[in-house]
Amino acid sequence: MQNDDLHLHLRNLVEGDYPQLKRLMDRVYDDIGGAWPEETINRLIREFPDGQIAIDDDGELVGVALSVLVDYTTFSNPHKYDDLIGQREIILNNSTGDAMYGLDVLIDPDYRGHRLGRRLYDSRKELCRQLNLRAILAGGRIPNYHEHAEELKPTEYIDQVARKEIHDPILSFQLANDFQVKRLMRRYLPEDEKSLGFATLLEWNNILFEPADRVLDNTRNHARVGAVQWQMREFASVEDVLQQVEYFVDALSGYQSDFAVFPELFNAPLMGLTDQVEAIRFLGTFTERFKTEMSRMAVSYNINIIGGSMIEADEDGYLYNIAYLFRRDGTQERQAKLHITPQERRDWIIEGGNELAVFDTDAGRIGMQVCYDVEFPELSRLLADDDMDILFVPFWTDTKNGYLRVRHCSQARAIENECYVVLCGSVGNLPSIENLDIQYAQSAVFSPSDFAFPHDAVLNETTPNTEMIFFSDLDFNKLKLVRSEGSVTNLKDRRKDLFSLTRRNPT
Repeated sequence: MQNDDLHLHLRNLVEGDYPQLKRLMDRVYDDIGGAWPEETINRLIREFPDGQIAIDDDGELVGVALSVLVDYTTFSNPHKYDDLIGQREIILNNSTGDAMYGLDVLIDPDYRGHRLGRRLYDSRKELCRQLNLRAILAGGRIPNYHEHAEELKPTEYIDQVARKEIHDPILSFQLANDFQVKRLMRRYLPEDEKSLGFATLLEWNNILFEPADRVLDNTRNHARVGAVQWQMREFASVEDVLQQVEYFVDALSGYQSDFAVFPELFNAPLMGLTDQVEAIRFLGTFTERFKTEMSRMAVSYNINIIGGSMIEADEDGYLYNIAYLFRRDGTQERQAKLHITPQERRDWIIEGGNELAVFDTDAGRIGMQVCYDVEFPELSRLLADDDMDILFVPFWTDTKNGYLRVRHCSQARAIENECYVVLCGSVGNLPSIENLDIQYAQSAVFSPSDFAFPHDAVLNETTPNTEMIFFSDLDFNKLKLVRSEGSVTNLKDRRKDLFSLTRRNPT
């Protein structure tokens, strides 16, 4: 069959298709009994019409996928083909089932080589997602096993097929379509002499499945992030800074943002209010006031706030650079900057923190890394291992080369860990404050690099060195898909047999 002669049409099977379907099934399944009776097929079409998928070529049936709805708990355990069949060869469709069971996929032998089976499998997967089903299950024949049965056990045969040392026309195809072998089933279809009655229990997991009875408890699949590229300017009082913060929180909330993001040390201009040698310690005296007010704003404006970072002194007087999460339910979290730059150690005597965590919000699981921390890939990988969706990186850089270090590392973290990264910095000049006199920033939101995302993996970015707000809508379903079915799957493909990453408890 030449490609130029094909006129393929993907559609649902209808009752009038049975004569063609019978000819096709008799031809493909001549070794296991041929076609189902007409009433069996027509009843299946009536009970689950969306699950019966056909491909025709100018009206001639050339490919079919038959499916039923089943209870996942029952059929994800060992069973027999007869468990799907009732009296008078009626296929048992469970209209309240939470999984799809793949009964048959058959392709006209004259049309093999055109990847029609893949089209049918892809259509099944899309239907599974649309119906919010837990998985697709199937009992898979292993028709080439009889050729190897004398030297290989069934499990050994399956393992060698998985390693592509042996080709099996059914199992090899199913593995290539992202199905996983859950277990071996015995006497699944006793009349299948080529498989010697053995079959594989296969599963394709719908990673987008959401239990219907947990709608209010489930984290949403989308989040809107709004961020402030903050202008460093002289302020006459704490009230002036808080007024500016609230202005931006109000604006971001007005656009229904789930997050408002501020840069690292955004309140640093307050150091200009003192001539103390340790101005950075003076800055820390305002942190509790900011925490109180920004938590109030989060609740009042119904928005989660990533409060940039601020200086905090512990009970022993040591200074830390802390990023804060102010949830809109009134709760707070903190993440200390772990890696301290030479300038921070030398001029401000800041200490590095010892704890790293992922935080739950009503709009995704998030991590926070303050500026320099994002240049250490181990941290982001630990957060990714804890199912982080969004990494927030409040930063402050003085020069473009410093900014580019943070930017390039942030984009690498998004690709490596298949997550979103929000980069938020400050701009402007403060010539009166030592070590804070110049700023350079171009804030941005980065995504993984795959077909579902922008071609340059940049969802949004600001104009450099200009105060502004910007927004990005983040789709967590895309993250789930790229992690499971992307062109590359970085998180899944790590060679854990060669290397591992572990946390140490600080002493």
